[in-house]
Amino acid sequence: MSENSTSDELATALRAAIATMAPGDRLPSSRDLTRRHRVGPATVARAIAQLAAEGAVITRPGSGTYVAARPGRATRQAADTSWQAVALAGRDVEALPEPSPVQQAGVISLAGGYPHESLQPVRALQAALARAARRPDAWHRAPTEGLAPLRTIFAGLVGGTIGPDDVLITGGSQGALSMLFRAIIAPGGPVLMEAPTYPGALHAARAAGLRPLPVPIDDDGLRPDLLADAFAMTGARLLYCQPTYHNPTGAVLPPARREQVAEIARAAGAFVIEDDWARHLSHNQAAPRPMVVDDRDGTVIHLTSLTKPASPSLRIGAVIARGPVMRRLRSMRHVDDFFTARPLQEAAIELISGPAWDRHLRMLPGALRERAATLAAALAREVPGWRIGRHPAGGLHLWVHLPDGHEDTAVVAAARAHGVAVDRGSRFFPADPPHNLVRLSFAAAADLAELGEAARRLRAAADELPSSG
Repeated sequence: MSENSTSDELATALRAAIATMAPGDRLPSSRDLTRRHRVGPATVARAIAQLAAEGAVITRPGSGTYVAARPGRATRQAADTSWQAVALAGRDVEALPEPSPVQQAGVISLAGGYPHESLQPVRALQAALARAARRPDAWHRAPTEGLAPLRTIFAGLVGGTIGPDDVLITGGSQGALSMLFRAIIAPGGPVLMEAPTYPGALHAARAAGLRPLPVPIDDDGLRPDLLADAFAMTGARLLYCQPTYHNPTGAVLPPARREQVAEIARAAGAFVIEDDWARHLSHNQAAPRPMVVDDRDGTVIHLTSLTKPASPSLRIGAVIARGPVMRRLRSMRHVDDFFTARPLQEAAIELISGPAWDRHLRMLPGALRERAATLAAALAREVPGWRIGRHPAGGLHLWVHLPDGHEDTAVVAAARAHGVAVDRGSRFFPADPPHNLVRLSFAAAADLAELGEAARRLRAAADELPSSG
């Protein structure tokens, strides 16, 4: 071996040692390095000289070799990315969501769409993931459509005549929405959506180049009479809706309307995406049966996920569809991501097959119901001018009408200044949004005490807003 290669190896070893030391620390003497690494004095000298040239060490004759100060980020020249404005010209930035604000210490969250960690089955998730990792095939490639046991579980959760072959496992529901929009409608085409609706669906549709068009709802959800008019006027071939525990209003579409919606879509030659995101988030009783169960000919595409009742990081969902659209979706998986990560699928199987999952689902309704009632009572006491549209029977949110003269953007800013994060209502509308609504999550706060404190802070924020006079 040449002396140069030996000195390179020594330099590499010394770099690793230096990484664990603080600036100003003294390196071992040349004699110690010679003895420890079994190299000659010339090899040590070359390695030290190389590190000194790199700025990693400072040599002081008669004293020794010391770790040099590490350059801070401030010495780095800022990158010039201005050219990207030209390269990205023409891309519709409205299709992209607002960045999620970083949760600051001391800020109570009444925003977002996930339950607090205290409402998640954390221990059961840890145990499920550990058991899944011990499976001998845990890191093998998964089938495109998903693991057969998991598809069977999802088919059983929906019921009816749904079978495993009708199920496609996805990495959560948001990516599945994007895939569905791209699979069904060509860019530039219309897609009908409830007004208001889930903002993530709006973003996914716009990112796919589609035009979201509103269909109004009332206290019972989507209005079939206006849906028929919307299909006739727009020529749309797709409706996205949330029949159960609608986000943000909490509305539940009655059985008669569910039948009407499916029939209207069938007559228009259109698909219905049934986003069943909140099936496990009922407050009182079992959720209504999914629309897809009564579907005869593949009109309804069912979308569900485990992320809401389990954890944001359990990115496991399922699409249930029949006919050519399912074949198209499977083909798109080969383009997008091939398959959903097998360890997560295995962990999902372990989780929902064990008794801890059943205990969690029995606990969740009461906890959500108590939180919803606590926040509603606190709002009535602290900000009586804020009116809750309806008390939800499921889901994670209250849909709140603001007093005359109060706009959502001003309320959101004032609330943030008083240490409360809330969602402005105007971002939930496909078009022509009102500005007198906010969405408040009762599930994101740490506990009931935080919900009460949040309401008191909202009162202070509301007191600073100009009156309607």
